Amino acid sequence: MKASLSWRLATLATAACSALALAGSARAVSAPFGSKQVDQNNFIAVAEPYGPNNDRYSLLVIEQKSNERQCWETQGSASNPPVKVEPLLLNFDFSGICGRATDSNGYSIRRNGIDLGQDYLIRIEKKNGELQLIGEPRDSQNPTLQIGSTRGLGDGFLKIFLNDGWRFAKRTYQGKTLGHVYLAQGKPAFPDIESDIYRAEIQQAVDMGFISGFPNGEFRPEANLTREQIVSIALEAAKGIPQTAVDVPANVSSAPYPDVEPSRWSAAKIQWAKDNGIVEGYPNGEFRPQDPVTRAELMAIERKLARYAQSQRQQGTELAATQEPTQFSDTSDHWANELIAQMSAYCGVVSPRGEEGDAFAPDRPAQRNYAATATLRVVNCLQRDGAAQTEGEASSETTGNAQ
Repeated sequence: MKASLSWRLATLATAACSALALAGSARAVSAPFGSKQVDQNNFIAVAEPYGPNNDRYSLLVIEQKSNERQCWETQGSASNPPVKVEPLLLNFDFSGICGRATDSNGYSIRRNGIDLGQDYLIRIEKKNGELQLIGEPRDSQNPTLQIGSTRGLGDGFLKIFLNDGWRFAKRTYQGKTLGHVYLAQGKPAFPDIESDIYRAEIQQAVDMGFISGFPNGEFRPEANLTREQIVSIALEAAKGIPQTAVDVPANVSSAPYPDVEPSRWSAAKIQWAKDNGIVEGYPNGEFRPQDPVTRAELMAIERKLARYAQSQRQQGTELAATQEPTQFSDTSDHWANELIAQMSAYCGVVSPRGEEGDAFAPDRPAQRNYAATATLRVVNCLQRDGAAQTEGEASSETTGNAQ
């Protein structure tokens, strides 16, 4: 009988460990990890038999990284399950050709934009004439997740078909794609954004990892944003911007502001934002972390975020206009008139309230849906600028070499 694939693979490569604890619901504005969509055809979930009688199963995920050699082959089809799998990567050094994950170091569940690696165990159980891939909660108050099944029983390695709404994805951290594979719930991740005008932007922001939903599966798009929450969003967004170095300590020893205790979840982030000119306190010295942020104040922070990223790239702090500024009916006498106009011309970061009409509503509270969208616009604009800069430098270098 073949030895367990997990044991045999251990002689060929060492699994990389990567795990960070999830923040609590108070920190749901940001996520330590993001996710990246992948070609589903390059991945397969497999029920791997083990034990004295090969009657127990564990999950194996195989990735086809290159076309140099085939990593697996199958016998059967979705219309005639179960499908048997032959893990061909056992027969050669698969480094750089195939990827494999055999335990929680290599795969985990991501649902509603939240990494659940610390909250769910993944197991396979035989039930109803098939092998079912289950997400088992560590907390009994959370639901059991039905992720996929083999749609039948058979000998050897069997393909697991992911249920509707589930897909493979890759974990990202600070803009870098990691080897860790997600079994991710399909889009849309949040039931309460189905009819939201910023639905697509919210999902992109969640996938990039600078904002997330709440543990109960909601995003709460129309909830008002607080000052500490927008600091967290700006910080996590900065981490994912190319050529931007962000160094934030896990904690701080002293209070960044008198009303922000060092033990507060946002204290280190607020200290970073203060040190880098992203936010300022009030004249009396307070920061007021739980105060709501207005739409005008949100734009002030978005502009500072963009300037910070550009200065990190040695590009100066002047934000080049990419379009004509929008003329709003309610900002001409407002203190933020100039910055609102500037940020409307900068990749359309500023837009009318509700994306219609000519009113910006600068003093209305900023909501989570618009904060996610505005930050996404800044990040996308900076990424385009960064790509153009890199291309220009490469072109100059090529020209110089030619001379």
